[in-house]
Formats: sequence, structure tokens, C-alpha cells
Amino acid sequence: MPRPIHFDLGAMDPDRAIAFYKAAFGWTVERWDGPFEYYMITTGGPGEPGIDGGLAPTKDEGIETNLTLGVASLEDAIAKVTAAGGTIVGNIDTIPGVGRIVNCKDTEGNTFSFMEELQPDKHVELGELSGV
Repeated sequence: MPRPIHFDLGAMDPDRAIAFYKAAFGWTVERWDGPFEYYMITTGGPGEPGIDGGLAPTKDEGIETNLTLGVASLEDAIAKVTAAGGTIVGNIDTIPGVGRIVNCKDTEGNTFSFMEELQPDKHVELGELSGV
């Protein structure tokens, strides 16, 4: 059963947003050492209930929170979502060193993502892109 493993927030002014989340919730925010601008959010300590997330710069005001669900197989999860009436938005993307991700919409237009985390026995090439 897919479970929430990550959330994403959009921010027109990342510095302002980071200051807000640090002051309002005490979250720790650090820039990700990856191929694009992104910030990792830690919402609590080890062993505490909850999930961590991230923040990405955006040009659009009012970007909603996107919830990421962990799955063992993107292809199986995509099949279940489309059979239930949802849609897939875009292609399967690879996040180097992390895994494969795809964006979806439910029947009400809410967005969410599936993440198939990179397994030690699976090799994913930088920039790999698979169509759905």
C-alpha cells in the first residue's frame, strides 16, 4: 500500500519561505547538493512520527503542496491509478541517486506523485527518461 514519504512546497521567494518555516515550525532547511535548486526540509528528529519534505523555487503564486507516495513499482502504481480514473501528468523522471518519480492527478484534480526509490541492485543512468 503506498504511503506518504515526502512533500514538496513551491516558493516564489525561497529565502522568505525558508525563514517562515524555520520561525513558524522550527524546521531545518538545507540546500540540496543536486543538479537543480532545491531545499531539503527536516520536520523532526529521528524516530519522531511524520515525514520530511522539500522546497523548490517557482514563478507561480499559490503553488499547492504536493504529496509523494512511495511505491515498489511505478508501472504497477500507474496502472492502478489510471484504472481507478486518475491521470498521469507528464513522463517518468529520474532523480539521480534517488529514484524514479511520476506526477499524477486524482479524479478531483488533486496532484500527487509516486516515487520508486533507487534500489542498490537497480542502476539508473543520469538523465534517463521513460515515457508513460
